[in-house]
Amino acid sequence: MRAMVLLRIVDMKECAAPLELRELPDPQPNENEVRIRVAVCGVCHTELDEIEGRTPPPNLPIVLGHELVGYVDRIGRRVTKLREGDRVGVGWIHSSSGGRDENVSPRFRATGRDVNGGYAEYITVGEQYAYPIPNVFSDVEAAPLLCAGAVGYRALKLTGLKNGEPLGLTGFGGSAHIVLQLVRHQFPDSQVYVFARDAAVREFALQLGAVWAGDTEDRAPQQLHAIIDTTPAWKPVVKAMENLRPGGRLVINAIRKEDVDREWLLKLSYHDHLWMEREIKTVANVTHFDIAEFLPLAAAIPIRPQVTAYRLEDANEALLALKRGAVRGAKVLRI
Repeated sequence: MRAMVLLRIVDMKECAAPLELRELPDPQPNENEVRIRVAVCGVCHTELDEIEGRTPPPNLPIVLGHELVGYVDRIGRRVTKLREGDRVGVGWIHSSSGGRDENVSPRFRATGRDVNGGYAEYITVGEQYAYPIPNVFSDVEAAPLLCAGAVGYRALKLTGLKNGEPLGLTGFGGSAHIVLQLVRHQFPDSQVYVFARDAAVREFALQLGAVWAGDTEDRAPQQLHAIIDTTPAWKPVVKAMENLRPGGRLVINAIRKEDVDREWLLKLSYHDHLWMEREIKTVANVTHFDIAEFLPLAAAIPIRPQVTAYRLEDANEALLALKRGAVRGAKVLRI
């Protein structure tokens, strides 16, 4: 099979093409797994964290990618829920304990980091971690829902938001633009405020229904009940805390933070940012329950991800665009 393969950890400022196109043996499913012929795979910021060593794969070489949609083409003998030809998706969670806390279990294994992922023509996965894709979505539309959408859904649950309470979104890329559509459906009386560096991205947020969009350093017109941070930086964390009301919660939706601006943490003031029972919570991965709950909800709304598609061979180009920021919506590879 063709696959884009990461051979070594690199800094993408110094190496603009970290992945190489290789021919690999077709994987074979074990008795509890299915093999999926991959149609598309989303491009996520977590891939940058893997490439640059913030969450390094335990073994190299590795095939990245964890937002994939494809078609079952082979099944293990103990598989009972899926059939050949079924359209399914796979997210960041490749396998774990199966319990409600499997996202923080030591048994958690990530697609495209701990095992080969979706930047390839085939992948194998246990049937419990392959999810039927609602017919309302095309393959390309469905791919971002497997991670950007599902982890955004988990982050929104962790805010504890109630209808009518205002929400902030810091950063407005693949995940946040899906969360905004989700909020408008689940909490129709809640106003959404977006913080983003790029003017075009702020305009995009307003087009999707944000009531206000400002720079990361700006103050929202009112204090917010909760804020979801989807950026790789530390400055937005500090600035977000200034926009929280007493008792408000910041949920950080990121696998890793980069170190380029960590000096901003020295500006964190207990009195100005944390006092009055303000709190910070993080999202750790997703469970298979999150993805299974989210996909039917996304179809009912229906959520419409904004997607830019690339060829598999152009994965480095898509990653470099993501690295440079100012991303409108999500990016997807056509396998």
